[in-house]
Amino acid sequence: MSHPTELNFKTLQFYATAPYPCSYLPDHVARSQVAAPAHLIDTATYSRLVEQGFRRSGLFTYRPYCDACQACISIRVDTQRFRPSRTQHKAWNRHHHLQSRTMPLHWEVEHFDLYRRYQAGRHAGAGMDEDSQAQYTQFLLASRIDSYLVEFRSPAGALQMVSIVDRLESGLSSVYTFFDPDAKGSLGTYGILWQVEHCKQIGLPWLYLGYWIGESRKMAYKSQFRPCQILHQGVWIDRVDPA
Repeated sequence: MSHPTELNFKTLQFYATAPYPCSYLPDHVARSQVAAPAHLIDTATYSRLVEQGFRRSGLFTYRPYCDACQACISIRVDTQRFRPSRTQHKAWNRHHHLQSRTMPLHWEVEHFDLYRRYQAGRHAGAGMDEDSQAQYTQFLLASRIDSYLVEFRSPAGALQMVSIVDRLESGLSSVYTFFDPDAKGSLGTYGILWQVEHCKQIGLPWLYLGYWIGESRKMAYKSQFRPCQILHQGVWIDRVDPA
């Protein structure tokens, strides 16, 4: 008899979206391949999809499916072999005093206020700085897999950062992180370093960072966490910097 996860995977259907403006490369048009129906995508099924380059936004599971562009590359950090760079080590030391707390996904006004401040400070004009409570909830708090939220607070209790994380069979997937846009010292870098360390503590070999685009300055930071692997023609390979 087939395992339920295997049945779920075989029952999934995949369809391509209509073209839409690319969020990362100006003057580019993007399309996505979507896995459906969403209710069949449990943690085990989603783990397999992530291995094949998929990612989720709320209940929407997709991967790039562009007609004339392959710029989006899935990337993951080898957590067991990872060694921080000097800059990353400084970011870790600067924010290591923050107190982390892991909890189920849930709505909090304080989180939403920080999210709005982050979008306005870091991504003004991109549309997400105008997100409503419903849009925020659909984007970050809707999940049918093993997902959780991590708060980072100062010793005095001030909320500094929130990360949404998925736990997969082979690692963690970093869904989204938002933080105080006025904070100094690379809080975002610290957030990824914390997730790498968390992977090590719970014995997971990979931290999936979504898509890396070599031409996008916004994505450049992802390739700085080394060693890392990229998905090339369906196979995960070590990323090597050009000579």
